[in-house]
Amino acid sequence: MVEKIRSDAPVLVIGLGRFGAACAGELDRLDREVLAIDENLELVQKWSERVTHTVQTDAKNLEALRQVGAQDFQVAVVAVGSSIEASVLITANLVDLKIPQIWAKAVSQSHGKILARVGANHVIYPEREAGERVAHLVSGRMLDFIRFDDDFVLAKMYPPRFIRGVGLNESGVRSKYNVTVVGVKSPGKPFRYAEANTVVTNHDLVIVSGTNSDIERFAALDR
Repeated sequence: MVEKIRSDAPVLVIGLGRFGAACAGELDRLDREVLAIDENLELVQKWSERVTHTVQTDAKNLEALRQVGAQDFQVAVVAVGSSIEASVLITANLVDLKIPQIWAKAVSQSHGKILARVGANHVIYPEREAGERVAHLVSGRMLDFIRFDDDFVLAKMYPPRFIRGVGLNESGVRSKYNVTVVGVKSPGKPFRYAEANTVVTNHDLVIVSGTNSDIERFAALDR
């Protein structure tokens, strides 16, 4: 039986560049214990007061990882991206240490395939995902955009005119456009979950969900 990983399990973050530092910093803000590793002493010192533990070591060296206790972690993030060879070797080391959950940053599709074959459980493409997100935002139709692997999309936008002033069940938004209004944000108020009788006004923002193509079609409607 596979041991379930606790949601508050400590996290090993390897690489303190922009991506790794942001990941380690946010985990620390969420009260997760973090051990951050980097070869660069300057980066290690910079983050030593912002992350639970920071260590200067060469994660490409399996014995060095053992010495810092990497084998005791259940979750690891390989945030090294500048060197494909280094990220693959580090990932392989973590697999050898039998760390059950390994997240690894990839800079290209081929890099990601290698990481997956080596044993990374989750491959992340931050640059590609950021580029795709910006492409959807620059049109001005959406204020925020998140796409998941199965083509499921969450987007924040101003509501099209036809759903304003009537209950969502009356507007027929789901039956006409295969889009679900998940939440509504009124000025000065927190987001609230949308219900069948929720009425959207001219001043509101909406969170909608659906497939990428359906969300794009919905976002293009007259506002």
